[in-house]
Amino acid sequence: MSDQKRVMRVLKKEDLNAIVEIDAAGSKQNRRDYYERKLEGILNPTHNINSSLVCEIDGKIAGFVMGDVYFGEFGIPESTATIDTIGVDPRFQNRGVASELLDQFMMNMKAAGVKKVYTLVNWDDFALEKFFSRQRFSPSKRINLEYTVS
Repeated sequence: MSDQKRVMRVLKKEDLNAIVEIDAAGSKQNRRDYYERKLEGILNPTHNINSSLVCEIDGKIAGFVMGDVYFGEFGIPESTATIDTIGVDPRFQNRGVASELLDQFMMNMKAAGVKKVYTLVNWDDFALEKFFSRQRFSPSKRINLEYTVS
């Protein structure tokens, strides 16, 4: 497997179908509408910067990470970023794809002057929490607040 050619690149419109398929394999649901809206925002030329990435192995999309860069939003004066979606094709899992995507994302964020990157994980998603912990993420000092609309 190590002789396979891996390429990290910025996400493009043509990646939609592969992303939807990868997400459906993990979430067991088709979220095409969500990803169409997400890509429309990411690829909008007025959007800050396209920080989302895909990993290709031998020309096939093996995984993706989607995030945003914020320059002073939420009253936070420093530049921050978020990772809101990460996915790896089941055929390429446990081969370092997600780790490589995060490494590239972090290098890009450092180059953009970002000091902190945030993500949210459900409190009972132990596998995802363990993955992010291995990637040197730790609990934030910020509190995620929630309001249930009834």
